[in-house]
Amino acid sequence: QVQLVESGGGLAQPGGSLRLSCAASGTIFSVNTMGWYRQAPGKERELVARITKDGDTDYLDAVKGRFTVSSGNAGYAVFLQMNSLRPEDTAVYYCNADLVVATTWSYEEDNYWGQGTKVTVSS
Repeated sequence: QVQLVESGGGLAQPGGSLRLSCAASGTIFSVNTMGWYRQAPGKERELVARITKDGDTDYLDAVKGRFTVSSGNAGYAVFLQMNSLRPEDTAVYYCNADLVVATTWSYEEDNYWGQGTKVTVSS
């Protein structure tokens, strides 16, 4: 069993900042990629940012220069520092992880989602 637990969402004013955190727990052997997606009302879920086990990062064009994704030094965690927030950043943000997990007899690679944390940017 693997769980991704997010925290850090909430209300921010335009130009403000929020920091999202996601911690993965369970029978994790290794991490391939961890990152964040978001889904605004009436829109499809989109990739916001992700980081690989090698530290390579990938960002949605709309957040480049404003958001920074990073991984934890200990444990399995990913963070999203969001600066210069805009109303269009309002969405539910989901943590996502591509993990190798230990099963009874082997290892399996699978993709996992958190429950989502709501970010609202409004004055």
